[in-house]
Amino acid sequence: MREDFSLINKAVLITGASAGIGAALCGLLRARGAKVSLVARDLEGLRRAGGSDAVVTVGDLTQEAVRREAIERTLERFGRLDAVINNAGRGLYYKASNTPMEEARSLMELNFFAPAALAQLAVPHLKDSRGMIVNISSIAGQMPLPWLPFYSASKTALASLTASQRMELKAAGVHAMCVYPGYVQTQFQDHAIGPRPPQVVSAGKRYAVTAEQCAAAVLRGMERRSATVVVPRIGWAAVWLYRLFPGIVESRMEMV
Repeated sequence: MREDFSLINKAVLITGASAGIGAALCGLLRARGAKVSLVARDLEGLRRAGGSDAVVTVGDLTQEAVRREAIERTLERFGRLDAVINNAGRGLYYKASNTPMEEARSLMELNFFAPAALAQLAVPHLKDSRGMIVNISSIAGQMPLPWLPFYSASKTALASLTASQRMELKAAGVHAMCVYPGYVQTQFQDHAIGPRPPQVVSAGKRYAVTAEQCAAAVLRGMERRSATVVVPRIGWAAVWLYRLFPGIVESRMEMV
């Protein structure tokens, strides 16, 4: 029988928490009685999201010292660590054939290696609390997007890592969950590096869910100890269409 995960009084570390999905997660977690520890580069954004009772760590998550500081400060304040939500990431709008390799490596450091390394630091403490790792991937981690090839690759890698973490850590009572957001109303496109996306992609924003709706789906998944969350749920249709008919989907994306 699946054991539910109550968020009341849980100590939750959230990366990329100064805006967007991360800030929305912070607000909803606090409303559910959780204690939050926040990491990002924007101090003012973290203060807005977390209020006066949050642990705030300012810095670049690709740096080992920042990751260690975030874990240590969480433990110092709350005495425990119950969940890590790896939300920080960014996009890279180049084609695979002309992506600057320095940008590709930088993207992979933030989107994949930083959450992998943070999870390694957190696991001993999550074993003590029988806690949880939550990795925010993307629909692009289930079906590659030709206008975001290295972003898709980073999110696919993160999804694969999550499945491995779940299998490895289950016996120790630690759960790993992967989240696949589709369009979410955030500043993702504004912060992404490279040429602007195709117009049809930008136009898709009208179908986006809010950051709060996405965060609510994440918390429902955490409480149920789900393996996978796709938000909005209609995203499952795109995922299964690609799995069953990859040639058709790829031919349509070639025209974008």
